[in-house]
Amino acid sequence: MKSFLLLLITCLFSRSAWTQSDVQKRYQTQLILADNGSTVNLDQGTFTFTGSLSLEDKKHIVIRGKGIDKTVLSFKGQTDGAEGLRVSNAEDIIIENLTIQDTKGDGIKTMNVKGITFRNVKVEWTGPPKADNGGYGLYPVQCDNVMIDGCTAIGASDAGIYVGQSRGIVVKNSQAYHNVAGIEIENSRNADVFNNEAYENTGGILVFDLPDLVQKQGGNVRVYNNYVHDNNLPNFAPEGNIVAGVSDGTGLLILAANRVEVFGNRFIRNQSVGTGIISYLITERPITDKGYYPFSSSISIHDNVYERDPGPPTSRGRFGKLFHSVLKFNQDIPHILYDGIADPSTLDKEGNPLPDRRICIRNNKNQSVANLDAGRGFQHVSRDAAPFNCQLDPLKITVGNDR
Repeated sequence: MKSFLLLLITCLFSRSAWTQSDVQKRYQTQLILADNGSTVNLDQGTFTFTGSLSLEDKKHIVIRGKGIDKTVLSFKGQTDGAEGLRVSNAEDIIIENLTIQDTKGDGIKTMNVKGITFRNVKVEWTGPPKADNGGYGLYPVQCDNVMIDGCTAIGASDAGIYVGQSRGIVVKNSQAYHNVAGIEIENSRNADVFNNEAYENTGGILVFDLPDLVQKQGGNVRVYNNYVHDNNLPNFAPEGNIVAGVSDGTGLLILAANRVEVFGNRFIRNQSVGTGIISYLITERPITDKGYYPFSSSISIHDNVYERDPGPPTSRGRFGKLFHSVLKFNQDIPHILYDGIADPSTLDKEGNPLPDRRICIRNNKNQSVANLDAGRGFQHVSRDAAPFNCQLDPLKITVGNDR
């Protein structure tokens, strides 16, 4: 009996040691050999990796852990590759029930995937936020039919939850905090962002269209029923990054985006900009992309709640400089800021926007608005909300929210 127990203990110890030391090789082999339609099951425990895991040219694959904070893949000290997990040129992939920590670059990157679901996934950089953290937590780019549900992103030096150059997107029931940008939709089409909490980031939610990308213009983006609060974290993005210009204290920032509807959200204690609507031109960056459209238009901001504690806005970032040196805003900052830079081709003879290209702001609790008149050197800053008292047709439901 004693000999049997000794043998059993020895076998268990050997298996434990084998699992910890060889788990990276074992998981990568499973991903390489996985048949289409199969499930790759990950063990419970915390495992340390030195290199990226990758899945390529597969269909109908599930990568499943035992749960957030139960299956933890740590890439602290990573020496090979940048991402924790990279999925490319695939179809119908599900990644669920796991945590990825401290990658050298992005947490999970998926590229050219038709049908990608992230469910109950956490990506984080442990320790205080810092510029040498990876750029993106969840990072689907050039994908179709993206579902992000019940996920958490912490500590990204760019965006915690980012969807770029993609089509057919749902981001729901997720949390993002201690990132530069909590949630970002960039150059993407047909996106619903709802029932999320973005807090203690530099900026809570960004909807951006940027130049020099393959997919030139996004649009048809709905941001609704989100709780966007306390996004006052000093910006820690690497210098030169576009989000390095986002001012701390930003709830929602819409940059050069078109056909965006924002409703039913709570923007609370974002101390600089509750919602900003700006052109790329205000960044003063050069534009060499001839196919790029730098203006925001067809924006509807309605039925949201705005609250802010008394106190001054940030003095940092592009908006911070405007607040203090140009606009002379100290305590009384409007919740909604529009830079006032419009596409001349979308204006009628009287200089008013064409009906379908307007910026409409209405029915918001504690609503206050400023047109910064940035296109004319901020000469006629106006707090008159009347020009924005209009209504655009609601955007249609863009994607299937029951996936």
